[in-house]
Amino acid sequence: MGRALANIHPDAHCELDFTSPLELAVATILSAQCTDERVNQVTPKLFARYPDAAAYAAADRMEMQELIRPTGFFRNKTDSLMRLGQALVERHDGEVPGTLGELVALPGIGRKTANVILGNAFDVPGITVDTHFKRLTRRWRWTEETDEVKIEFAIAALFPPSDWTMLSHRVIFHGRRVCHALKPACGACTLRRDCPSYGTGPTELEVALKLLKGPRAAELAELAL
Repeated sequence: MGRALANIHPDAHCELDFTSPLELAVATILSAQCTDERVNQVTPKLFARYPDAAAYAAADRMEMQELIRPTGFFRNKTDSLMRLGQALVERHDGEVPGTLGELVALPGIGRKTANVILGNAFDVPGITVDTHFKRLTRRWRWTEETDEVKIEFAIAALFPPSDWTMLSHRVIFHGRRVCHALKPACGACTLRRDCPSYGTGPTELEVALKLLKGPRAAELAELAL
């Protein structure tokens, strides 16, 4: 299934726009309870206004809240970003560290966010257990764990570290485009022969094809035929 996912989603990647570890850390914090698309609409102005950790540390709270308001939970996120900036200045000379232990010790950064930063900004293998990853790995019976950290370790044991970052992206892409939470496109899924949950969604090809989402929906449909 891992090899099949690589063929199904060759375009899999981090969908948050960033040019530095700090920008990715900020974007990932903003992505909580918000779509990547909405975050990407907000971050250009935010990144221009706050180019480094010191700028976040010294930010005007009300100004930042207005900039990130569209992402939701803007008061809590503003607090996290300002505290992150302060911690980076005080502990790491304003630079985002590149180890899991140092990252999770920072305000606003949990293990999931840390793995996103490591895998995509530092090229350090990491598994990102978001809602899609958690849902699909359980649906596929790769694990029966429910705790995100336990899921991470269970899946890490199944794949070599070199696969971890891209596997995360591919599973997430599949969750967004094919294997939806309530109505997965089972009949149009190229994993259907190996999926123990086949039949959770419509198995009729024509019905399932209409459930495919994303810019490559037509290509996904061809792969399913």
